Amino acid sequence: MSTPILELRNIRASYGSIEVLHGVNLTVGRGEVVALLGPNGAGKSTLIKVASGILRPSAGQLMIAGRDATGASANALARAGLCTIPEGRGIFPNLTVRENLLMATYSGHKLSDIEQSTYARFPRLAERRSQLAGTMSGGEQQMLSLARALATDPVILLLDELSMGLAPLIVSELYQQVAAIAAEGVSVLVVEQFARTVLGVADQAVVLAHGKVQAFGKASEIGEDVLASAYLGS
Repeated sequence: MSTPILELRNIRASYGSIEVLHGVNLTVGRGEVVALLGPNGAGKSTLIKVASGILRPSAGQLMIAGRDATGASANALARAGLCTIPEGRGIFPNLTVRENLLMATYSGHKLSDIEQSTYARFPRLAERRSQLAGTMSGGEQQMLSLARALATDPVILLLDELSMGLAPLIVSELYQQVAAIAAEGVSVLVVEQFARTVLGVADQAVVLAHGKVQAFGKASEIGEDVLASAYLGS
């Protein structure tokens, strides 16, 4: 079995005296899409903060490609190939699409190469290249955030609420791209409140509730009863 790209071992995390995560375990393999599911307040975004180095766990280990990265800064983890697309997309709304892509050239790639790969993957962005990013639709902004992330050659993407505020048709299109990205060898951990939108492309699923893992396994085997128990507290 190959070494996981991302592994969280018995993670506990707190805000002040309030513990939010209570011994969470999670593994993401190479080229694998793992869905992190659960209702609001389950601890999903906190887990993403721990995995990305924004929040240091109070206990447990964060492993990147088999190496202990517990306590590493967000910058260090980014240099190791971990890229986060936060809730709210994380683009520069006052810059054009092309200027947003220009900001990704710090990774060492030429703008022409970034544009070529971006417009091949997202033809709609080619039509909007001179448009201010903040004036585009939510789906187009999410496409741009994915394109900027991919320009850094990540080994794993952390996606926080990819579908937030988007129409179902656009969400389906975005998740098709997530599946294509994983097929190219990039691992993906995606936080999603609406389970059915992601289970169709995920390999594995982890259901989180009250800061604990309630269920995990193959996405195709996560049943309605499990989701109802986690989301409705039944």
